[in-house]
Amino acid sequence: MTNTNPTAQSDTTVNPTNEPGAQSTIRLPTILRNYTNGNAEVPVAGATLGDAIDDLEQNYPGLRARILDDNGDIRRFVNVYVNDEDVRFAGGPQTALPAGSSVSVLAAVAGG
Repeated sequence: MTNTNPTAQSDTTVNPTNEPGAQSTIRLPTILRNYTNGNAEVPVAGATLGDAIDDLEQNYPGLRARILDDNGDIRRFVNVYVNDEDVRFAGGPQTALPAGSSVSVLAAVAGG
């Protein structure tokens, strides 16, 4: 049976407006969770990744410096993805952040 109610929303809809600057989620690696009281995911707001990181910094001081270098670029040994897209190839901190975006911060792994 199909729901024919035009005002009904799917449970999977995070924010149907897709407005820039609306709430998104940042997922952090274990090593950075001490800044978020152990939370793996935290909500952020911002039209760009940089805005979201600034919002993150306001709520969890010290995280910005772990993600961005002194020039405001993504740190060399940190990988950041917006909706599974590597931001190094999508504009870095200026990458647009549509509402409901999922941001993943990963520590780069090296080895041989």
